[in-house]
This record gives sequence, C-alpha cells and structure tokens, in this order.
Amino acid sequence: MSGREAVSYLPEKGLYCQRLPGRRARKGKRADTMGFYGTLKMIFYKMKRKLDHGSEVRSFSLGKKPCKVSEYTSTTGLVPCSATPTTFGDLRAANGQGQQRRRITSVQPPTGLQEWLKMFQSWSGPEKLLALDELIDSCEPTQVKHMMQVIEPQFQRDFISLLPKELALYVLSFLEPRDLLQAAQTCRYWRILAEDNLLWREKCKEEGIDEPLHIKRRKVIKPGFIHSPWKSAYIRQHRIDTNWRRGELKSPKVLKGHDDHVITCLQFCGNRIVSGSDDNTLKVWSAVTGKCLRTLVGHTGGVWSSQMRDNIIISGSTDRTLKVWNAETGECIHTLYGHTSTVRCMHLHEKRVVSGSRDATLRVWDIETGQCLHVLMGHVAAVRCVQYDGRRVVSGAYDFMVKVWDPETETCLHTLQGHTNRVYSLQVSDFHPLLI
Repeated sequence: MSGREAVSYLPEKGLYCQRLPGRRARKGKRADTMGFYGTLKMIFYKMKRKLDHGSEVRSFSLGKKPCKVSEYTSTTGLVPCSATPTTFGDLRAANGQGQQRRRITSVQPPTGLQEWLKMFQSWSGPEKLLALDELIDSCEPTQVKHMMQVIEPQFQRDFISLLPKELALYVLSFLEPRDLLQAAQTCRYWRILAEDNLLWREKCKEEGIDEPLHIKRRKVIKPGFIHSPWKSAYIRQHRIDTNWRRGELKSPKVLKGHDDHVITCLQFCGNRIVSGSDDNTLKVWSAVTGKCLRTLVGHTGGVWSSQMRDNIIISGSTDRTLKVWNAETGECIHTLYGHTSTVRCMHLHEKRVVSGSRDATLRVWDIETGQCLHVLMGHVAAVRCVQYDGRRVVSGAYDFMVKVWDPETETCLHTLQGHTNRVYSLQVSDFHPLLI
C-alpha cells in the first residue's frame, strides 16, 4: 500500500476502511497516485466526451490532472485490507458481478490478446493511461457506449445498502428528522431504515418527547413497512409546536380516490388539481371543495407525467403514448403515438408540448392537430426532465448531460457537462438567461 493511502480500522466490526488518494498528488506522479477509482472515473469521462464530440476530443495530458478527484472514503474498502480492489475485474467481483461479465458475441478471443494484456500490466501508470486514451479514440461510438454501460454501475452504488443494518442505522442517526423524512423517499430499503422505531426513539429523546402511550396502531397498507410509534410521536409534537408558534390550526383536506396506488404526478391550475397515478388513471379535483370532479380513463399503463392549462390536460404513460384531454368533459381529444418507451416528462407551452422518454428522445407535438412536429435525438440514456419556452428546449437525462436544443431545426445547440450522475430536474429562469 502506497504512502498516500490511509487506512482506518473499525474495531467493533473488524473492518478496514481505505482512504483513496486525494487532490494533492505530487507533481510528476499524478497518474500513479490518483488511485484505481480516480483512473476509472477519468476514463469514464473521456468516453462520455467522445460520445458527445466525436474524434475531435483532445487526449488527456499526462502532465496535468484531467479532473478533480475528491478525497473520500471508499465504501468498497469495508472489507479486509488485503481484499481491496486494484483492478476493474476485482471491483466487479467484490460487488458480486463476477459471473455477469458481458459477452457481445460467441467469437473466440482474438489471437495475441493475452500477450497484449500481459504487456499492458507491465507498463507504468502514465503508459497505461496513454494506451487507454488511444484505445478509446480508435473505438466506434457503439463500442464506447458498451464500455460506459459496463463502467457506469460502479459509480452508482448505494453505500448504505452495502453496510450491515446496524451500521447503516448508525450513519442515519446523524441526520436531522427533516433529512430522515427525505431519505425515506430515496428507495424502498432506505424507507425501511428511516422508519426504524429505535432510530426515532433517539430523535424523541433529543427533543425531550415522552414515551408515546396513546398512539393507536395504524392499518398496515403494504407488507414490509412497520409503523413507528416514535416517529408518529415526533411528528405530532412537531405539529403542535409549529401551531403554537404560528398561531394557526387548519384541518387539511384529504383527497381520496387513487386507493393504495402511487400518485406519480400532480398539476395545479386555478381551482382545479389533476393527479396521475400508476393505476392508469388521472383524476380532476376541485381545490375548493376537495371533491373528485371526474376520472380520466384511457391509458393502459401507469401515468408518469402530466401538464395542464385552462381546460386542456396532457398525460404521458408507460404505455408509450401521450393523451390530450378536455378537462371539462373528460373526453380524450387526441392520442399521440411515436415514443418507443415510457413517456417520463413533458412541458407545455401554448399549443405545443415537448415530451421526453426512456427511449432517449424528445418529441415536439401540436396539441390541436395531434401531429408530431419534431424529433430531437442526441441523448444516449432516458430523458428525465425537460423545459420549453417556445424557442428553446432544455433537457436532462440519465447520461449525466443537459442539452439545449433548437426544436425547429432539430439540432443540439449546447451540451452542458459537469454532472457525475443522472439529471433528475432542471429549471429555466423566465427573467434571466440562467439554467438550474
């Protein structure tokens, strides 16, 4: 182990935790001291840039650091120190993916491959980087995309799920209650952890909340989720304190209609609310009375996105279609076909709506005629968010990219790089040329 690496020991778990090299690598030795993960990330960014810009991408200079590799503790280092991954194959094996190696064809490995690999292992760090740089430049986009699909999952590991439950709960205990509630929305396993009764008991003790004696047991709607009396006690006390401070106490309106199904999207316009659900329907509600005015039935898959303006409602579904509805009558005016996967997002502007899909494309539609006017292609993964101001389209996707489009010419004007993970949301300012 090099002098730049630090190892800490967790005595209660008998585990070693390796700290990878940070930003202050010595000049002339950066390629060697950057560490396995830093090198892997650098190669990944190189491949992403090639997919966006083609062969004109400049090679990395071995004398300069290509990207900032922040100092962090490796979660895969929570294994005995001798088992710390040093190659990509070791890393995949440590993550239980050793038997899932990709095979593109049944063709035998080319002659001389093993000799080349042995020669590659004998090279120094800078020489390996130079060889990989040249290899990427000589690949076709489909081959680079394959490499990205193999490497990308290694940057998206849920470190909480990798820990023993006791250690994961200990980590979450440092969060504030508000942050715990947000963490519970991350995934199913995080929700189970964030609902832990002992975890909320500690939060109650910190606030001086007594043991909950009179909390009724609630009906368990879904198996696997255990109701936490201590969490209910904390929330109840928080609401009481808030009402005392604000001097307001209003009974909320609860809109019931989707039963136990997930509400996936929500729109509010004037005195109407529109909710979409994975029960394949949309419901139109009165924001004044809280009553369900009508139910829009027609999709054959869950509704995952919607937009509303005046008397027009537009919905996107896992059935790969968009539907245009009359909010007053509940009539389906148009069904828009074209996407080959789930319609995940959309944005309505005047008579046009732009939709983004898991098929990695965006489509511009005329809601009056139901025609597809333009198709925007350029993302290499699912499009997750979109904004449209009538002149420009801005999209964010699972390929870590934000793109700015001219929908009339169907050209990508800009590709905004910098994110190291999926882009889930974005907002374009109405008053300034800013994008968040």
